Amino acid sequence: MDRHEGFREFVLARQQALTRSAYLLTGDAHLAEDLLQSVLLNVADHWPRLVRRGIPEAYTRKAMINQYISWRRRKHMESPSADLPEHGHAHDDAAVDRIVLRQALAKLTPRQRAVIVLRFYEDLSERESAEILGCSVGTVKSQTHHALGRLRILAPELSKLFADAEEVSR
Repeated sequence: MDRHEGFREFVLARQQALTRSAYLLTGDAHLAEDLLQSVLLNVADHWPRLVRRGIPEAYTRKAMINQYISWRRRKHMESPSADLPEHGHAHDDAAVDRIVLRQALAKLTPRQRAVIVLRFYEDLSERESAEILGCSVGTVKSQTHHALGRLRILAPELSKLFADAEEVSR
């Protein structure tokens, strides 16, 4: 029996969602690919144990968050530019909102950004987010509250979005 049986299928099935999470964490497509590749190498090494325990996706997400925070601590990653791109043509409102949100997310602490990604992009519960982050539910709640407050200050034009998120987190 191949010790990596099922790993390829797991990657193919979950790659898009994991790449999206990595991008939301890093704010950069190339760094997101690097982050995910680094984590998947680790996952492959532990694959048989992860499958036996039934936790390959949870482990992968936790490893991705931990690797992202570790990279940020070591200043391995640059934060995405806070400047809007200089283009002569108009953008639709949704595109501008995405740019503003991405720039605001880049200014959060790594743990705050991780909480926002897990809670609102991955739609995980506070308990599930706490398990992935290795902290208490109370910490997830306080990090979410502080992150949403900071986002409100950084991007007041998106206040409706943050009010809706705050309502969801209650």
